[in-house]
Amino acid sequence: MGSGQSHPDVQTKPTMKPRLTRCMRILCAVLLLALAGVAQDQANIVITGTSKFHMAVPDFRASSAVPKEVQDTLNQVLWNDLYQSAVVVMVGRSLYTAPVPNSEADLNNASLRSAWSSAPLSVQRLVFGTMDVQAGGLMVSGYLYDVTQPPGGGRLLARRYVNPDTTEGARSIAHHLADDIINALGFGPGIATTQIAYIHSTPGGQQEVWTMDYDGANKQQRTHLKGIIYSPRISPDGTELAFVQSIHGDFQIRLLSLLTNRLLPFPHFRGNLSESPAWSPDGTKLAFASNMSGPNMEIYTINVNGSGLLRLTHSRGYDNVSPAWNPKPPKGSPGGQIAYVSSRANLPQIYIMNADGSDPTRLPLGGFASSPSWSPNGLMLAFAWVRNYGSRNAGAFDIYIWNFGTKNYIQLTHNEQRNDFPSWARDNRHIVFESGPPFHTQLYTVAADGSVPAQLTTSGNNEMPNWGQ
Repeated sequence: MGSGQSHPDVQTKPTMKPRLTRCMRILCAVLLLALAGVAQDQANIVITGTSKFHMAVPDFRASSAVPKEVQDTLNQVLWNDLYQSAVVVMVGRSLYTAPVPNSEADLNNASLRSAWSSAPLSVQRLVFGTMDVQAGGLMVSGYLYDVTQPPGGGRLLARRYVNPDTTEGARSIAHHLADDIINALGFGPGIATTQIAYIHSTPGGQQEVWTMDYDGANKQQRTHLKGIIYSPRISPDGTELAFVQSIHGDFQIRLLSLLTNRLLPFPHFRGNLSESPAWSPDGTKLAFASNMSGPNMEIYTINVNGSGLLRLTHSRGYDNVSPAWNPKPPKGSPGGQIAYVSSRANLPQIYIMNADGSDPTRLPLGGFASSPSWSPNGLMLAFAWVRNYGSRNAGAFDIYIWNFGTKNYIQLTHNEQRNDFPSWARDNRHIVFESGPPFHTQLYTVAADGSVPAQLTTSGNNEMPNWGQ
């Protein structure tokens, strides 16, 4: 899958090339063997721009005091952030023939507005600004205008930002400005300031939790435990991380403070496997799967402080795993709503139950379905699925989205390879997932309409992404 280009002069049609991922930790070993011989395919993702604002973002005017690399970083990151938002069509800079405003006062000139809003540019929203260095700090003023409005109107955003005059400071300002622009356009919170947690494996097989910015930059190692670690999950407020660690052969859930990078206390349960932690919407509880009560995996919830353990499922000869808490459950759901994967129908299927364990209901999917992930608005569920599992033309895992309004699904990836572990961004528009050959899995993002695909990692083995809200 190709990443979005920096400063593109024309709208392009990126090519998405998902590849075979490694076997899931649970329930998937047999499936991978069945799919090992499938040939690689690819799917073209077309950015249509339908019903999206046409936006121009000329380079910000900079004083001579601003280092060139700082200027370039701010301009490039801001462009990429807005391009990746999937809600605007970026008008290529090679087409800019209109004068760039030096200040808001310049927009009192009707001919300047017309130069931007008329053909051939036909810009609807104009972003411009200035940058300077004062007292060792980078000062950026950013503006967003609806240039189709007459002089004296159309201002949607005017904001000033201050950070150290470094490339890191410029990058942070660009992210915050981009999110402010998306919000000012009426699309709610953006994703430019969000983080993604994931598992990175070393050549020796050791696994650690890492985090990175939404675009793959600023990668940071969060754990130094030198062992088997998986299933990282960021808390709703972004301050804590739940994950699974192998401790003397037992797999147990651990908690890490993202503020101090120190482990926090959490109970160690009976049995040798407790995994798949999932935060409740308010961050006070975790749902997880465990074999603490017998040979089969069951779903439990517990308060983060270790109290209030509650068993939700009671299986006989089958497993229940991979719980995912609905951030916005429908009214009348006792304690909320949880999606999970159960093998009660032989092949793994996705079920939804109330958070007290009542009213389990299976999604009408068939095949082999796993890895459920709720959209933040609770209206959609992303998952990995082999629709025709068991047939000679079973295919491999693709990412799908179930729409609870239409009670139907759409297919996000179209290929003969495997894509897994989808996770939603807070804007309800983007998904991160893993894809790649065994031991060289990489992470990708894509908008839910199939546009703006981007590759976030390129080296090592990177898997099980979780998008912080």
